[in-house]
Amino acid sequence: MKFPKANHFDIDTVHSKIMGPNTCKLTEELLDGVGPRIPRGSVVLDLGSGSGISSAMLAREYGLVTYAADLWSDPSDNMRFFEGLGLTNREVVPVKADANELPFAHGFFDAVVCVDSYNYYGRDPEYLGNRLLPFVKTGGMLYLAIAGMVRDCHDDPPACLRVSWTSEQLEYIHDMAWWRDVISRTSGVEIISIREMACTREAWADWIECDNDYARGDRAAVEAGALDYLNTIAVVLRKE
Repeated sequence: MKFPKANHFDIDTVHSKIMGPNTCKLTEELLDGVGPRIPRGSVVLDLGSGSGISSAMLAREYGLVTYAADLWSDPSDNMRFFEGLGLTNREVVPVKADANELPFAHGFFDAVVCVDSYNYYGRDPEYLGNRLLPFVKTGGMLYLAIAGMVRDCHDDPPACLRVSWTSEQLEYIHDMAWWRDVISRTSGVEIISIREMACTREAWADWIECDNDYARGDRAAVEAGALDYLNTIAVVLRKE
C-alpha cells in the first residue's frame, strides 16, 4: 500500500515512537478508507495516543486540532516531540487521561480517533455509550482501529499465538463478529462500516523491526505464523 502521509515521518522516528503495529499506517488507512472525511480544523480526540505519533500525524497531515489523551505517557515528553515537528499547542494538546474518566466537556469533540488501544477498554459493552459517546457532538464520527482475530479461537489458540502471548492477553483480541455484537448493543450510534484492514501485515512488519523488548517478544509469534490468525479491524461510527 502507499502511505504518503505516514511516510512523511522518517523511519527512525517511527521506530522510536510506535508501541505496536505501525500506528501511522493504521491511522492513514483508517481515515482515508470507508466513511466521511474529518474536515480540516475539526477538534479531535486521539484516544490512547501513546507516545504521540498518531496525534502529530492528525495535526500535521490532516489539519485537525488534536487532543492527545493517554494515561501512561508523559504530556511534557509528548509536547517536546510535537514542538520538534513544528507543531504548537494550538494544533495539538497532550493530556494525561484515563479512557474511563475523560476530563472533557460533553459534546466537546467533532470526532474521535483511536488506534490500537480500544480493545483494552472498549470490550465493556457499557463503555461506548456511557464513557465515550457523551464527549462527541451529535453527528460526530468515531474511527477505531482495533487489534483483532480473523476468527475467535480462544478455546484452542494455535501454537504460534502462544509463542508470545498468554491466554489472558489473547482475551483482549476478538473478531469482527464479536465487535459488531458489542457495538450494536449501544443505542445512539450508527455503524457506518466494520471491515478488515489491508495494511495489517505491513504495519506488523514495521513493528517487529523495532529494537525494543516488546517488539522482540512479539517477533517470535509473527515469525511462527501468527498473522494468519490476527488482523486489524476498522470501525467507523456516527453519533446519532
